[in-house]
Amino acid sequence: MTEKPQGAEPGDDSAAEEAVIKAAEEAAAAGAEGSGADEVAAAKREVAERTADLQRLQAEYQNYRKRVERDRLTVREIAVSNILESLIPVLDDIGRARDHGEVTGGFKSVAESLETVVAKLGLQQFGKEGEPFDPTMHEALMHSYSSDVTEDTCVQILQPGYRIGERIIRPAMVAVAEPQPGTQTTSGPDADTAKGGEKKDQADGGSDS
Repeated sequence: MTEKPQGAEPGDDSAAEEAVIKAAEEAAAAGAEGSGADEVAAAKREVAERTADLQRLQAEYQNYRKRVERDRLTVREIAVSNILESLIPVLDDIGRARDHGEVTGGFKSVAESLETVVAKLGLQQFGKEGEPFDPTMHEALMHSYSSDVTEDTCVQILQPGYRIGERIIRPAMVAVAEPQPGTQTTSGPDADTAKGGEKKDQADGGSDS
């Protein structure tokens, strides 16, 4: 037998209906709160996933931009290098003409302008008489011995070398002189000792005679 809610009149079911409706609303509210919490947690997970995807895409895009910029610079350097390399024979002709005193007048202005432009583009000439021979930068076309040098030395530049940055476009063609075999290159106390020994020998030889 169903109990009547306190304060309800016999035969009056309105209070019971109200109690049932109230209990159903409370249950629905509790279920809605639980469902809302689940939806919030799911939304937070989705936001975190989308954020991670966005960060990954941004990093990939930055790497792509750096790679494109690096490739662009590489292509430019190769193109400039090819152009400058093709102009080296022209620069050689200008150098030979200058050695013969033929770079004068308007031709002199054109020659100097060309040399200025290629220098701005990064082409550097190297190779000077008297500098030590370096096989990574010089190519020896002639060889001789000299008592005036203490190491392998470039004594004549037959054709200048060219480079762009650290990259050698063409080595310098040079004549190399090596120290004369038997040349005394020792200096300092050892040399003084040797000279002193020679003087002593000469003195001993003189006293024997």
